[in-house]
Amino acid sequence: MRMRTIVNVTIAAALTGATHGFPVTVAAPQEPSGAVYTMTNAASGNSVLVFEGAARGRLKPAGEFSTGGLGTGGGLGSQGAIALTSNQRFLLVVNAGSNDITSFLVNADGLEVADRVSSGGRQPISVAVDRNLVYVLNAGGSVGESDNITGFRLGSDGRLSPIPQSTRPLSAPSTGPAQVAFSPDGAHLVVTEKSASALAVYSVTKDGLATGPQAFPSSGTTPFRFSFGKHDLLVVSEAAASTVSSYSLASGSPEVVTASIPTMQTAACWLTVTDDGRFAYTANAGSGSITGYSITFEGSLTPLDSDGRTAVTGTGSHPTDLALSGNGRFLFQLSAGANRIDGFRVGTDGSLTTVSSVSGIPSTAAGLVSR
Repeated sequence: MRMRTIVNVTIAAALTGATHGFPVTVAAPQEPSGAVYTMTNAASGNSVLVFEGAARGRLKPAGEFSTGGLGTGGGLGSQGAIALTSNQRFLLVVNAGSNDITSFLVNADGLEVADRVSSGGRQPISVAVDRNLVYVLNAGGSVGESDNITGFRLGSDGRLSPIPQSTRPLSAPSTGPAQVAFSPDGAHLVVTEKSASALAVYSVTKDGLATGPQAFPSSGTTPFRFSFGKHDLLVVSEAAASTVSSYSLASGSPEVVTASIPTMQTAACWLTVTDDGRFAYTANAGSGSITGYSITFEGSLTPLDSDGRTAVTGTGSHPTDLALSGNGRFLFQLSAGANRIDGFRVGTDGSLTTVSSVSGIPSTAAGLVSR
């Protein structure tokens, strides 16, 4: 009976938050601060710039980490130059100037190089990851060399192992590729081909080999960047006329849902879709703005603003890569022309409100990803 009384008193004290008159402080769980990553793409030596605070929308520098490879010293004209694994343990980065890719271990102190391997071609510009399967897009780099995609296995230690016979050509030589990415279920790889105005689609087998591609005409000319939404929806920016299209990839073949809807701005290039699939945003490099679209369940697109200016980054800012925070509350955008990263709060209606800006970003910077 006495033992039961002691236990009850202890439990009661814990529930009331006091023992012997002293308050018991229970620390509230802290939300992860998150981080944003971009790379310098410097020809003298590529490195990754890390900024903490993504979960709150306000970034602060948290270090620079060498990839061990080289950049090109200029824009890559691509999306996906940096990629995070879904468990956020590893960061993958292309080194377009030295024809290789670097994998980093993400830890509390920053980044630690895990491996660096040949990309399987020349001028890697985009990398995609699905669990332990990695594919890199090589843009050629010189006359007579074919663009390709090449596959790797990502080990639990972050090391990359080339998959034999995984290198596959694009739909034709010199297609001007811009991005490679997996479909949400990992069953397909998609590559945008700017010069060919085509979407190249590969099927991915259980052993990790990509077969194909099949080339499908783009709804608009110069398909540039893309992002996946819910229900196998593929949303693609089209730079030539600054338009955006959506496709259903449910059958494995892109079927147009919304055809080339204008942004009302210029040079819609980089694009992202929110994790809940409700909104898409394009960075309009020519007009210094961001255009937002609402997305219906069926995948139809509707502009959020009649003039296409959901947010303004300024004349000459040349907005490029976009990335959403891990909690989905903030959108970050790399302004290469203004040497900064801007942060916007994403409203429940898709509106964007400027909350922060961090300067000192090199004009050669490329790629943007957040956790």
